[in-house]
Amino acid sequence: MTRRSMSKRAAVVTVTTVLALGTLGTVAATAGPQHDAKPSKKQIAALFDGWNAALQTGDPRKVANRYAPDAVLLPTVSNEIRTDRAEIVDYFEHFLPNKPVAKKVETYINVLDSDSAIDAGAYDITLTDPKTGKKRVVEARYTYEYEKRGGKWLIVNHHSSVMPEG
Repeated sequence: MTRRSMSKRAAVVTVTTVLALGTLGTVAATAGPQHDAKPSKKQIAALFDGWNAALQTGDPRKVANRYAPDAVLLPTVSNEIRTDRAEIVDYFEHFLPNKPVAKKVETYINVLDSDSAIDAGAYDITLTDPKTGKKRVVEARYTYEYEKRGGKWLIVNHHSSVMPEG
């Protein structure tokens, strides 16, 4: 083989390799499911505002709609762990007559990926006695774990407990 034919062959091999690698790179870049960008902390914080607004409706089903069907609720004023929609609705049927209004005192948001986030911190929940109209504030800590399912952000885990030193 002459130097000239070796040089041509090397050029052909190089061009073929570059084209093949370029094609593989394109396939790799477009393969697999496409994920949305991560939500901002502000977007995750707004999920709490939506939950709080649902409380204001007084409708336990509207509040329960904010939870995934397989969500776990560890509620503030009940010892019973709620693990399905019927149990979550039941909790809010008993809780909402107290006209709860929640206000965050301290919050820490971790956006895990495009479909999941955690919001944890402390909040004050103002309750109104349905018989006397007297208000009281419950200081509590909370954790909301959110997942985006079917394009909608839902609560998959919600833990709320009265501050032990309150």
